[in-house]
Amino acid sequence: MEINVDQSKLAKALAVVSKVATNGKTTLPILNNVLIRVLDSKVTLTTTNLDMAVVDYLPTSKSKNGEITVPARLLADFVANLPKGEVKITTSDMKITTSSGKYKSTMNGSDASDFPELPELNEEKSVIYKIPVEDFKEGMSAVKICASNDTTRPALTGVYFNTADGALFVAATDGYRLAEKKLISEVSSEVKAIVPANTISEVLSSLSEEVEEVEILFDEAEVCFRMGEIEITSKYIDGSFPDYRKLIPEKVDVSLTLKKADILRVTKLAALFAREVGGSIILETSSAEGVLKVSSVANEFGENTSEIETEVSGDAKVILNSRYLLDALNALSEEELKLGISGSLQPVKIENNKNTDYIHIVMPLKG
Repeated sequence: MEINVDQSKLAKALAVVSKVATNGKTTLPILNNVLIRVLDSKVTLTTTNLDMAVVDYLPTSKSKNGEITVPARLLADFVANLPKGEVKITTSDMKITTSSGKYKSTMNGSDASDFPELPELNEEKSVIYKIPVEDFKEGMSAVKICASNDTTRPALTGVYFNTADGALFVAATDGYRLAEKKLISEVSSEVKAIVPANTISEVLSSLSEEVEEVEILFDEAEVCFRMGEIEITSKYIDGSFPDYRKLIPEKVDVSLTLKKADILRVTKLAALFAREVGGSIILETSSAEGVLKVSSVANEFGENTSEIETEVSGDAKVILNSRYLLDALNALSEEELKLGISGSLQPVKIENNKNTDYIHIVMPLKG
């Protein structure tokens, strides 16, 4: 095998694929490696952890067919430290030689036949969506913050892609908060799939400035994200996602319109005093005074109360986790928001003032 490739392009590709290599945390040493394959002038770099695989298609000025696997992190770190210019990679007797000018290394590789076979996505039977990259980034970032880290409830550790009313939605919940985002307004195909949140994180971190569109393919067993020269394929999470729409309040008792900067500021101030009480803060509306009060629970360090003047339709009081509220506020895209409160035991609804494509709810804490 032989390839001649630009150092910056090779370094970038290796940086993307090496993140999925298990880096020693496996009983299968081959999963620490990157599979380098050259076939008919096409070069692919592939890594997998058995649940997810990343493939990067690499342009080359010169190549000879062949394949080998080599430690992914070692090769990535070596190439990243080479000077700009052309890099030559050759193989002989399960060894891979990487050279650039006066710099040269030889690493021990292993037979490509030992590398796990990647399942092939059935493109003909797949549901395919294409999404502008900025819409994809905004939607994924806004919901994945609500995905759970509790592996005893695997269905909650993913992002739920689902269609309803002719649109594609994504949602995530950890049982304490929930976010839903309408990703595409009009679709003709239906899909219901739970994609691991760490897969979404890998996709987001692999997006480059050159990519304008993300193509998503869903088949019966897995999902594939195509982003220019990069493909990330992942298994679904096996399980049933909660019927989350029943948790979203259709009506609220008290609705407020607030500037995001104002509620962010007072929430951060209250959170400073709430560190010793698990981040608990109190939101209380007063129709007589026309204010929303945000305060911390009194503790050994003291307490804090701030007020925001606004039109208030009624009186309500609720205790929330300050971090969850801050996450929700930061996920909103507009400068004005709607805050809906329906009593001390009902979820608080947070959404943009005008664009209703994103809904975030936070469950209250017991007083």
